[in-house]
This record gives sequence, structure tokens and C-alpha cells, in this order.
Amino acid sequence: MVKNLMPSDFLKTLGYEFANRDLLLSAFTHRSENAVVNYERLEFLGDRVLGLVIASLLLKAFPAENEGDLSRRFHALVKKESLAAIAHKAGLQSLIRMGRSEKNINSRENEAILADVFEAFLGAVFLDGGLHPAKQIIENLFTPVMLKVSCPPQDCKTRLQEWAQAKGLGLPSYKLLHQKGPDHDPIFVVTVNVGDLGSFEGIGKSKRAAEQEAAANMLEELIK
Repeated sequence: MVKNLMPSDFLKTLGYEFANRDLLLSAFTHRSENAVVNYERLEFLGDRVLGLVIASLLLKAFPAENEGDLSRRFHALVKKESLAAIAHKAGLQSLIRMGRSEKNINSRENEAILADVFEAFLGAVFLDGGLHPAKQIIENLFTPVMLKVSCPPQDCKTRLQEWAQAKGLGLPSYKLLHQKGPDHDPIFVVTVNVGDLGSFEGIGKSKRAAEQEAAANMLEELIK
């Protein structure tokens, strides 16, 4: 049953073969499937496995950075959007088992579900084979992303606020212009204003992501 669910190319790409394929099935089963077991408990475990491995990789890759810089890198790597992007690139979205109602609204592309299922998969690997194979998969998938950014990621909202206060302009003001798209996959459009410097727009899958983009756009224009 699981062989039909899991294309062989997926497992070959990740370099792991399950001994207990029921774990694999559970990791890719959404609660809407009305199965006795779904991915939620495995996601709880996988989140902890991922966090441990990513923290270890960051300590090794950036020995000169302080805790604050490492924390910013960590959160950028394990946030929902990052996990969903990695899961999508691996083709995980096509493997999720879910009920008809969820399929009809294309929930396989939902970032939160993709991120959770990816963590559940890591939890299943950990239970099936221990920390070593889980670490190998995480290292292979995350190292290229981790090393791509030479400097620690910056919180653009915080940076804009610090810049505006240093200039005596007061705090940035964010406004939600509108939300578009279906409820399961919304797009938020936000503007930010600082003093009389004009309005800058940001778009994102969440309100916070849109605010970050708006702040980044303003910083790019004003700090050259």
C-alpha cells in the first residue's frame, strides 16, 4: 500500500529506506483522511529532531558567530515558509494523503501543512532508524540553503524601526491594505509609512511576511 503512495525516486533522493513503512504512511496522512493515525504526533517529534540537528549544524558552520546571530539563522531556516519550500522542492506535496474536501481546495500546497508533514517525515525517520539517518537527510537538504547566506538574516522590521528612530522619525506604521486569495492560501498586501517619506508596499503569505517585505522595500529605497 505504501509503495503505491511513495514514488521510489523520492526515497532514493533522500537516501533512506524504511524498515517500518507504516511510519512512513502515518507521516504523510492528514487528519482529513479519517485514518486512525495521522502525521500530527510525528510532526511533534520531527520538530524537535530538526531543531537539534539545525542548531548543531549552525554551531559547526559558523564558529565565530554569537548566540544572537545563530538564533536569527536558526529561525530563518526552520520557519514555516522555509520548510515548505524545501518540502515542495523535494516533491513532498504530491505524496500527502488527505480527504476529498481538502483535496478540492488544494491543501497540499498549503505552507503550514507542507511544513508539518515534512517535520512528521523527519520524526518517522528518527523512530525508524535513529538520529543518524535523520541528521543526514537534514544536512543534505539544509546545508545548501544554510551556506547560501554569508551574513545572519536580518529582521527588516526591527532594522527599519532602529533606522527611523535614529533619524528622529518615530515608529514605522503598518497598514493591511487587503487580503486576497482563498482562505486556505491567502495573500496579504501591507503598506508601511515612516514620517513623510512615503508609503512602501509588501506582499506575503502571512501578514507578518508582508510587513517584513514592506520594511525591506523601504530600507532598500532609503538606505543606499
